[in-house]
Amino acid sequence: MTQAADMNTFLAGVEKRAFNMARFAVGDTEDALDIVQDTMLTLVRRYGDKPREEWQPLFYRILQSRIADHHRKSTLRRRWFGWLSSDAGEDGEDALAQAPDPGVADPSARAALDGTVSALDLAVQALPVRQQQAFLLRTVEGMSVAETAAVMDCSEGSVKTHHSRALSALRVQLEDHWS
Repeated sequence: MTQAADMNTFLAGVEKRAFNMARFAVGDTEDALDIVQDTMLTLVRRYGDKPREEWQPLFYRILQSRIADHHRKSTLRRRWFGWLSSDAGEDGEDALAQAPDPGVADPSARAALDGTVSALDLAVQALPVRQQQAFLLRTVEGMSVAETAAVMDCSEGSVKTHHSRALSALRVQLEDHWS
């Protein structure tokens, strides 16, 4: 395979997970799509010539930087333009989340699953950004502590603390769904 084909395969493999991470972090589908697209373009333009093994940590580092940038810009926007409503006309519906899961046929099981997924989604969104990052990178992406620390630009001990706190908070918030 060529370098370009390898890059396309890599990006296709991470795009959905990156979108979910961005959506959890920023709470808006359109902003999440923009963040992921910008992350992909940056990786291709600046680091496409790097070895394939370096793409994953670079990609997630760029993604986390774009999410942090979005939060800074949003805070500034709210501070200066908070009196204007930007919610008019937004339905907030996620078409992918509304699609039925063909693996769950029983309506009561489907309802329970929907409730659990919604609760998990809300619980992850409620986490502080650094805890979200640690949880998603370690648990969802399966990155090591060292890889997560490199992506988050912090110490390994900090990653362990953020991840532990995220797990504790999620256990408390979701205990009704697991019992």
